Amino acid sequence: MLKYRLKNYLFLSVLLFVSTSIFAQRKPPKNVVNEINKKAGVFIDVNAAGYAPSNYTPEQLVKDILINGGSTCSVPDVSNVTITPAQPVTSTDRFWGYFHKGTTNFPFTDGIVLTTGRAREAGNVASGASYTIPNSGINDPDLLVAVPNPNPNDDYNDNVMLEFDFVPNSNQVKFNYIFASEEYSGTYPCQYSDAFALLIKPVSGGPYVNLAVLPNNAGPVAMTNIHPLIPGSFGCPAINEQYFGGYNSSPNIVTNYDGRTVPLTAVGTVTPGVAYHFKMVLSDYRDHGFDSAVFIEGGSFDIGIKLVDGNGVVLPSTLNICDNVPQTLVAQLNAVPGATYQWYLNDAIINGATSSTYIATTPGKYDVKVVVPGNNCPASATVTIVGGTTPAAQNATLKLCTTPSIIAFNLNDAKPQISTTAAAVFRFYVNQADAQAQNSNYLSDASLAAYPGTDGQVLHVVVSNGGFCSKLVTLTLHKEATPVALLTSSKVKICVGESITLTATGGATYQWSDSAISTGVRTLSPTQTTTYTVYAIGAQGCKSLQPAIVTVEVVPAITSNLKGGLICEGDRIILDAGAGPNYTYTWSNGATSQTISVETPGTYYVDISNGVCMKRYTTEVKLAIVPEIINVNYNQSGTLIITASNPSNGILEYSIDGGLTWQGSNVFNNVANNKIVSIRVRVKTTSCVGFLEYFTFVMQNVITPNGDNVNDMIDFRGVSEYNKFQAVISDRYGKEVFKAEKTRPFWDGYFQGKKLPTASYWYQVTFEDPASKQLTVKTGWILLKNFE
Repeated sequence: MLKYRLKNYLFLSVLLFVSTSIFAQRKPPKNVVNEINKKAGVFIDVNAAGYAPSNYTPEQLVKDILINGGSTCSVPDVSNVTITPAQPVTSTDRFWGYFHKGTTNFPFTDGIVLTTGRAREAGNVASGASYTIPNSGINDPDLLVAVPNPNPNDDYNDNVMLEFDFVPNSNQVKFNYIFASEEYSGTYPCQYSDAFALLIKPVSGGPYVNLAVLPNNAGPVAMTNIHPLIPGSFGCPAINEQYFGGYNSSPNIVTNYDGRTVPLTAVGTVTPGVAYHFKMVLSDYRDHGFDSAVFIEGGSFDIGIKLVDGNGVVLPSTLNICDNVPQTLVAQLNAVPGATYQWYLNDAIINGATSSTYIATTPGKYDVKVVVPGNNCPASATVTIVGGTTPAAQNATLKLCTTPSIIAFNLNDAKPQISTTAAAVFRFYVNQADAQAQNSNYLSDASLAAYPGTDGQVLHVVVSNGGFCSKLVTLTLHKEATPVALLTSSKVKICVGESITLTATGGATYQWSDSAISTGVRTLSPTQTTTYTVYAIGAQGCKSLQPAIVTVEVVPAITSNLKGGLICEGDRIILDAGAGPNYTYTWSNGATSQTISVETPGTYYVDISNGVCMKRYTTEVKLAIVPEIINVNYNQSGTLIITASNPSNGILEYSIDGGLTWQGSNVFNNVANNKIVSIRVRVKTTSCVGFLEYFTFVMQNVITPNGDNVNDMIDFRGVSEYNKFQAVISDRYGKEVFKAEKTRPFWDGYFQGKKLPTASYWYQVTFEDPASKQLTVKTGWILLKNFE
């Protein structure tokens, strides 16, 4: 296909100039398919076996590939499809056909291709020899109007055309296309204006309008109007470079053309229901050998209606909607009197949905069919709503308490806080703009477990269902060093009743094991040895790994049974401070022993220390006064009760055997009658003793003076020595028959030397009680039995 260009230079020009001009304009060989680059994915497929449309007629290509929908219903709206020059579908050298991008990255999936050479050589086949399209003609008059000839001496060659009539249903027609050329090499774009025009006019008559023009009235689609800067002496400045798609170079060859434009869109305004004639013209300029092509995207030529949203934005064929959010569907069609609408869901009529707008609330395939008066079949448009559920998600915070070995966040730990939705997918972004765009600038899964982060940093988290439903939330990071708790006590050993001050440091607040308070300083008075523990809590809530511990020993209380007492003149008393662990003593008299012996009345104290505590005990030693027996009460049953004074107010002890035995009770039982008892009363632990010899006098009631030494007399000798002693016995008539005397303190039944007769006699004994010093009078009767 490669050949020298035939230039329109005068033969009389200088040979060197001709040689330079001609050979300098040579184009390098076309991209040739070889064993290296013919592998799958290098080139698009054109008229390739395996694609049914590769065998379509021009009419089939227009109706089923170019026109959106391609249904048989569109047949009445498209007619008079022609290819110029006419070439059968069986021709392998035809300039037209079907293309498919295969596995390349070509912008269009498939469509119609027109070339100024062999169409099959546009893609993944080997290049052939030079080829001029038979009967293609030159200088199509309609093309010359649309793209004027830059030089009347040059021609538009290999003119190829695709034409058809159509009746639009809307007020606009458009299609997408790419212009490509072998002229995109060297300095050719500065001189060779291969061109493409898309012409449209009413069938009823009128001038053509070229729709293949650049945006903003930037001119037609031609080689010299779209190219980058061309350097060199035959170069030229860039023109409309923003529409140049780039040169083909390995590994992105894709087509057998040296360069191409970006995808362009031809747009025209039409009147619905009016028939229009459509003419596509492609031409080489100045030569036949360097071809150009136009790739028209399949389905992009739309002569029907559009589905747009409530804001007029055209909807894609598939619409992803989350959580059944109502979606406004609008059938966009120029107002046509008498047009009727019907909406369908999953091919079933939606009752009552007969307006141009429908609000969809559930997923499914939605169709709208519009019948325009005068049209042979309804226009239709389809959108499929794919439903999804947005995971529940909420803003969260993640706290990191750093240690020497833990310095990074594990962002995976925050996922349960952000969302509990099963199978939710998380994407963590550093920048909000990236999160909103949901681009690929998210943190990799591998980095989540050890993200350095900073305190207060906010990450933006996209939580999705793994598809298109997502929610954007924030994750706020809090980071602080794990505190180290310290605890001191003002004392570590105390006595019962003493206080200590505990001081915790290292945190902002504190967690005590024995209290709910959170302050660091406490004043306590423990009563027993106690161990205190406290954790330090940082300002952000981080807790020390280990508590601080201090044990306060409470030393047992110092105890003493120290007591003083009473002493008599010349007595000594032992004061005992008592024994205890580690006790040391300091007495008021300077002694340091546990006990001291004192003989002087007074106040004594001892300071007892156990090395931690000290306590003073005080006692008193008093001078005791000898107790005085002030009363003795004795009855004939043998009970003797002693009453004594106690001026020392001490503890008294009693004895009736002269001090051999003592008892604390003043009551004695089983004391024999008419016996002398040696009564003693003392202040306990002293030598202060009061004493009294006491006769347990009991008057006998019967005497039998018969010399058997049993009841032979009444003996008053036990009381005869008492002060004011008197004893008188009288007969029943009151006659005194006996009066005791110190020389004769007993009565034997005689009166004046004679025995008195047996009879009852009366007595009266008077004496001063030796204890109470009271006068005692005892009276009663006596039975005297004298035996003759």
